[in-house]
Amino acid sequence: MMVDGFPIGVVIFDYLMGMVMWTLVGRFAMGIFLPPDHHFFFNRFFIRATDPLIKVFKPITPGFLVQPFVPLYVAWFFFMIRFYLMPWLMGYSVMGMLSFPLESEIAQGVAVIVGYFMK
Repeated sequence: MMVDGFPIGVVIFDYLMGMVMWTLVGRFAMGIFLPPDHHFFFNRFFIRATDPLIKVFKPITPGFLVQPFVPLYVAWFFFMIRFYLMPWLMGYSVMGMLSFPLESEIAQGVAVIVGYFMK
């Protein structure tokens, strides 16, 4: 099965990687305002959902990195995989921000919507 020319497995993989990346970014953002032991539901969710990943990446996490920045550091790896490694593995010659076609289509859709309201 193909979705806009991409195998469904690639689309599902990208969405899963995106959810992991944004959950790590959410944990970082939540950590700016709340201590790690706060009982707010979203804070507990972000910590429980991302702790296993942070433990997996611990061997390559620099020791000088301040603890609140660790989720953002780990999210950076998922960003690099989604926006650079996946397009390269799929054979695209252009690398960089929005080089993965799904994000490019979303950006084009947003541009159309913004252009509609700017008239």
